[in-house]
Amino acid sequence: MHQIELFMKYPHDVQEEWFKILISSGKDTEWGRKFDYSSIDNYRQFNQRVPIQDYETLKPFIERARMGEQNILWPGEIKWFAKSSGTTSDKSKFIPVSEEALEECHYNGGRDMLAIHCTNHPDTKLFTGKNLGLTGSYKVDHLNEYDSYSGDLSAIVVQNLPLWAEFFCSTDLSIALMSEWEEKLEKIARATMQENITSLAGVPSWLLVLLKRILDLSGKKIIGEVWPNLEVFFHGGVNFLPYKEQFKTIFHSDKVCYTELYNASEGFFGIQDQAESDDLLLMLDYGIYYEFIKMDQSGENNQAIPLSEVELNKNYAIVITTNAGLWRYKLGDTIKFTSLQPFRFRITGRTKHFINAFGEELIIDNADNGLKIACEKMGSLIKEYTAAPYYMSNLATGAHEWLIEFEKDPEDIGYFAEVFDNALKSLNSDYEAKRYNNLILKLPLIHIARKNLFYDWMKSRDKLGAQNKVPRLSNNRVYLDELLKLNNAG
Repeated sequence: MHQIELFMKYPHDVQEEWFKILISSGKDTEWGRKFDYSSIDNYRQFNQRVPIQDYETLKPFIERARMGEQNILWPGEIKWFAKSSGTTSDKSKFIPVSEEALEECHYNGGRDMLAIHCTNHPDTKLFTGKNLGLTGSYKVDHLNEYDSYSGDLSAIVVQNLPLWAEFFCSTDLSIALMSEWEEKLEKIARATMQENITSLAGVPSWLLVLLKRILDLSGKKIIGEVWPNLEVFFHGGVNFLPYKEQFKTIFHSDKVCYTELYNASEGFFGIQDQAESDDLLLMLDYGIYYEFIKMDQSGENNQAIPLSEVELNKNYAIVITTNAGLWRYKLGDTIKFTSLQPFRFRITGRTKHFINAFGEELIIDNADNGLKIACEKMGSLIKEYTAAPYYMSNLATGAHEWLIEFEKDPEDIGYFAEVFDNALKSLNSDYEAKRYNNLILKLPLIHIARKNLFYDWMKSRDKLGAQNKVPRLSNNRVYLDELLKLNNAG
């Protein structure tokens, strides 16, 4: 915990130190020579000289590294690449994972999440049992007579785990790293039912599938009857809000606490460090230098600022420079700071995942919270959802069209739509303005999805697995129309 206390007290000093380390480390790479890192002395020079990047601009350099070239973006050889389903034109992104990123970022994140849990729960019995985590898989890429490895970040982390961490894993690697997702879930369920599981880790949507299968196999009604010593669920990857009530039902225990993690293929960024708050602590000592772009009404202004200049309750896109050679890389996620001493934040969505077809600027944070309010009032539970604009003909009023798979249906879907609409109005003034007298936006159109629709759709697209997420909001109707067609086909 000493490093956490250090960056909580001296955040800017820690970030400045990492800035110098990263620039020094990259100065002799091809990228560093291209931008003359040897002559960069401060952030202002770095900001002016090196353009903001995204996956498309870095892709040619990453592809060369995958082919075996060295010292391209980061010194030395990089053999591991985290495969991430992204918002680019490609089906997958391949994010470089260096040894430094594994040790200084991802493993430090794992150590700190355990340390924070133990600090917040001094009577913990976490280490008397094992952890059940859902991991992906990886494969060898035979490229140009050079072997590199690509797969889910979770699989890369597990394959390279230090011995101390491997001891607490409940699932044998031969099962944990299987690529066939449904067979893997079945084997994990059968292999862990008799274990003493004290902690869970994974993406909520996929973990629910596993837990329900375990209840089916065991004949138990709640997870506490299977694992009585379960005390914490470390979750990340998607917003937990739509799933929280389902987990409360399936755990049916006040003993289990929930700790959110903000980790991705590109790095480990935040940990929920307070039991009484959902805010995440920005982890500043993991080999990552942070910048932020303030999002404006048109989307973003592309002007990056350092951590020292951020303000409370403003929506920012995150830009990172990492110890795996991602230089000024626009992550695609948006956050709002809730505290500046220390730096705590909430994830608000993604730069490309929102609906702004009518000037309403509806972000995922609005959608998740609006659905939570509606579900609480109607006594319903949501499993998955997606939404897109609905354009009326002849320039008439538009609407948002929602496809929602409920775990527990509302009794009156029409009333649910009204409650949800009012919740969105209370959360988003732009949406409220566009809904005035139905002049621009009409009441949301809501369809109830059949059971397991989203699972079947993901399977049909070969997208089963923890790295793949259901797209929540979109400015076009590609995903929604596919799903509606599948839903109507029965």
